[in-house]
Amino acid sequence: MNRRLLALRLTGLGWYVGGCIVIGVVGGVFIDIWLGLKPLFTLLGIVFGTTAAFYGLFKMIRPLITPERSLHADTKSRNNGGNP
Repeated sequence: MNRRLLALRLTGLGWYVGGCIVIGVVGGVFIDIWLGLKPLFTLLGIVFGTTAAFYGLFKMIRPLITPERSLHADTKSRNNGGNP
């Protein structure tokens, strides 16, 4: 993976997590004000925002921690019966 692309992806992770949590909290506060319920939707917003943040974080980091498989190595092993 290109280093510049990797740096941009890692820089955006913090913003993504923070954004998800803030959107969940703000949405919960507005729903609480609209319905007249104080802590219920704010707490649900925190839970859903945090869950969405870490699920997205996992999906973004997963390609970085799994090793890339070389296509050349796969075709080479098939062509000669798997011998190095």
